[in-house]
Amino acid sequence: MEKKTKKLIVIVGPTAIGKTSLSIELANHFSCEIISADSRQFFKEMAIGTAKPTKEELAAAPHHFVDFLSITEKYTAGQFEKEVIQKLGELYKKNDTAIMVGGSGLYVDAVCYGIDEIPSNETIRHQLNEELLQNGLAPLQEELKEADPKIWETINKKNPQRIIRALEVYRHTGTPYSFYRKGTPKVRDFDIIKIGLDTDRSIVYDRINQRVDLMLKDGLLDEVTTLIPFQHLNALNTVGYKEYFKYFNQEISLEEATELLKKNTRNFAKRQLTWFKKDKTTKWFDPKAWSEIKEHIAQQ
Repeated sequence: MEKKTKKLIVIVGPTAIGKTSLSIELANHFSCEIISADSRQFFKEMAIGTAKPTKEELAAAPHHFVDFLSITEKYTAGQFEKEVIQKLGELYKKNDTAIMVGGSGLYVDAVCYGIDEIPSNETIRHQLNEELLQNGLAPLQEELKEADPKIWETINKKNPQRIIRALEVYRHTGTPYSFYRKGTPKVRDFDIIKIGLDTDRSIVYDRINQRVDLMLKDGLLDEVTTLIPFQHLNALNTVGYKEYFKYFNQEISLEEATELLKKNTRNFAKRQLTWFKKDKTTKWFDPKAWSEIKEHIAQQ
């Protein structure tokens, strides 16, 4: 297959593995810019709980798609795809290489392969979220299992947002969500080099524990306090915030909230790896293997 002039280096892997450090190293090596594909880092109000790059890291290389939305704004993977493709067009006028880094698999895939145009209905989504609050996830799971057995086989059954999105489409159109999932990759006018970072599970879990402790030291509880009035928003139904909302709502103790955060982050890391390991075009490395990674990129 003919090589294309422009290249997108994509760095994926579980949370706390060292993706940010590597992306900055590569950005400096190739004198290029970084696109963030971490959907939690899009939001201005969420910094500590999302382990957003520090001011020093942001200054070390130009970053895009960090801190550009408010938690009150709605944003989809489809919008991200269009805006990133447009941004890459601008970046490639200056440099043949760009870097995309992040742990949000859906957003990474949207840029690499495109995303299907799927109908939406805000009223139905709101209704489904109300049902989730009142009755829990189980009735929604049962409805989806019956309405769309094909998507039921592949969906993350414990993720309320995924279940609600699939049911939203079904209730809105009367057609299963799986019908709209064509799965035909879009052809991009740049080559994609996918780098995955992974290491021993014990090391990943130790880094996660250290990161949580550092977040607390850096003021995570103060950040969560400012967001309590917005805890109903979708953006805040995420690891790092929902655990401490439970603490502030006097449902669990501070110690329990911290242990729950560590546990939920470990589970989040497992789900990320499951998603990324499905893509056989990704070449996996130890996070410290910077020389080998650069050598691999040079050979592509």
